[in-house]
Amino acid sequence: MPCFAAGGDHPRQGGSLNDLNSWHEDSIVHELSIAQSLLEIVLEESRKHRMTKVRVIRLQVGELAAVVPDSLMFCFGMISENTVACGAILEIEAVPVVARCSQCQLMFEVENHVFSCPECDVPVMDLVSGRDLSVMSMEGEREESDGAD
Repeated sequence: MPCFAAGGDHPRQGGSLNDLNSWHEDSIVHELSIAQSLLEIVLEESRKHRMTKVRVIRLQVGELAAVVPDSLMFCFGMISENTVACGAILEIEAVPVVARCSQCQLMFEVENHVFSCPECDVPVMDLVSGRDLSVMSMEGEREESDGAD
């Protein structure tokens, strides 16, 4: 059974290997690796919580995580076929890059990849957020309990 819903009604949700020709190869390889790790997490959590179907997966993705949402949705849709996550919608929230100045301790949102403090103009390398990819929650259906637990 084909799986075509990794992003709601998004036109690039899930697909087949034949569709890969329309995607940039480096992006697909990167997002495919991320999608595989994401699927492992989803499958493990769905087993722990006795989920029979995963409907929605909510992610937070840092702007520096180098993730292309469309590519991730495409890859996840492709590799999640024949799993409890087949057809799951990926809801992706972008997390801004936030840095802390080592001189004045100001925390600020990095804009236009300018990594210097807006107060004292010191170059900043202490990133507080914006690099990670996190699974925040999942929604789906659970097994019915027979009361024997």
